[in-house]
Amino acid sequence: MNRKTLNKLFRYVLMICFVTFMALYISQSNGYMEYQNRKQVALTEKQIKKFEEDVASGKKIDIKKYIKTSDKNYQNGLSRIGLKISRVAGSGVKNVVGKTFKFLSKLNE
Repeated sequence: MNRKTLNKLFRYVLMICFVTFMALYISQSNGYMEYQNRKQVALTEKQIKKFEEDVASGKKIDIKKYIKTSDKNYQNGLSRIGLKISRVAGSGVKNVVGKTFKFLSKLNE
């Protein structure tokens, strides 16, 4: 690659990093995360009040009614493929390292 191409690539990478930084900075300065946390706390307080009311009225209590979990599945086809590749690569590296140490231990004897 020539110098002009590398300069363009560097500029694009730098521009992407700057835009990403600005987006994160603006979201942080506007209090997006604090708002999300406050919303979660409000939900929790609402569930606590409901629990206390049910205890006071003598109802049968099931913890699953009061705890709301939001297990979101963010996987898609590409992330599943990446995970499989990562697992295969990890097991391959583990095998190679194990065999290398076995070989080195035999040489040491």
